[in-house]
Amino acid sequence: MTFDFDATVVGAGAVGLACGRALSKRGLTVLVLEKEAHIGQGVSSRNSEVIHGGLYYPTGSLKARACVEGRRLLYAFLESRKVDHWKCGKLVVAPEEAEVARIEAIFRQASTNGVEGLEHLTGEQARALEPALNAHAAILSPESGVFDSHGYMLALQGEIEDAGGSVVVSAPLEGAEPLASGGFSIRVGGEGAMTVTSRLLVTAPGLSAQMVARSIEGYPAPLIPEGHFGKGVYFRLTGPAPFNRLIYPPPIAGALGTHYRKDLGGQGVFGPDLAFVEIEDYAVDPDKRDVFAHYIRRFRAGVEAERLVPDYAGIRPKLHGDGEEQPDFQLHGTEVHGLDGLMALFGIESPGLTSSLALGEIVADRLDV
Repeated sequence: MTFDFDATVVGAGAVGLACGRALSKRGLTVLVLEKEAHIGQGVSSRNSEVIHGGLYYPTGSLKARACVEGRRLLYAFLESRKVDHWKCGKLVVAPEEAEVARIEAIFRQASTNGVEGLEHLTGEQARALEPALNAHAAILSPESGVFDSHGYMLALQGEIEDAGGSVVVSAPLEGAEPLASGGFSIRVGGEGAMTVTSRLLVTAPGLSAQMVARSIEGYPAPLIPEGHFGKGVYFRLTGPAPFNRLIYPPPIAGALGTHYRKDLGGQGVFGPDLAFVEIEDYAVDPDKRDVFAHYIRRFRAGVEAERLVPDYAGIRPKLHGDGEEQPDFQLHGTEVHGLDGLMALFGIESPGLTSSLALGEIVADRLDV
């Protein structure tokens, strides 16, 4: 059978575009569908734009493997495509003596994960790097950084299109049906509504992953993992940025927690916190300012609440609820759902952005192309 496309990817965020690029690199003609009017408007546009080292994730997990490998691939990609980035390094700090054991456990996990260049620092050594820092001890991760995530996604889009593929926006997936002879018939909505055929189908739509899976005929509903919305807000610091490096206290339950970064524009940003919500709500409650200030003073004494300005909010596609253990990324192939040629991605939250290029390669490998 002749198909309109070799592969169709649902979702033009960082992970969907990285999947599209990986498939394009292997000689496939790729269609990427995005329901929003522009690429990268969902999870990929509302995050910290941090390049994670891969410190925290359980041994052998997909998060650990994809983050470390994805980070290496990402730096090489950003450098070769001249996308703005800064390998500023990160300090994981113990603001209190009782937290030193926690960051020591992070050091051991990071070393097991293959993270390069880690260093133990005393509080004095940490303050020699960042004089305004309050820390009893710290871990230096020199491989962490920040980057222009939108510039990155534009570069991915360009590579897909240069290879003969198409990235179509304002094109929501309405449904897909497996064809008797193999492949899929895919119904696309929007002003340019159409039906196309594709040999392979990859779904990476972030917050819509469960809804998209339910729209695919024959996908076993009990095997679709329950999704949760984890909202985090950010506050921007007016005036001079206090640190150059990323500053991370020990993680909170269910997330890495409120941290500091100096963005590519030179301003200090704190966030995100974590609150589970029922709907996509991107409002930032200014009344959280005092709570943020109190938390920030743990590692930056004297921060004035008046200097914190509400900035933005993001929502992560979590596979766990409040108080539940944080699971791994889930990639559902034929062995899970029984549909040949389909790869469905669920729960691609942090460190999904850093992991995106590695996840794209893993998806292409598992689809055997």
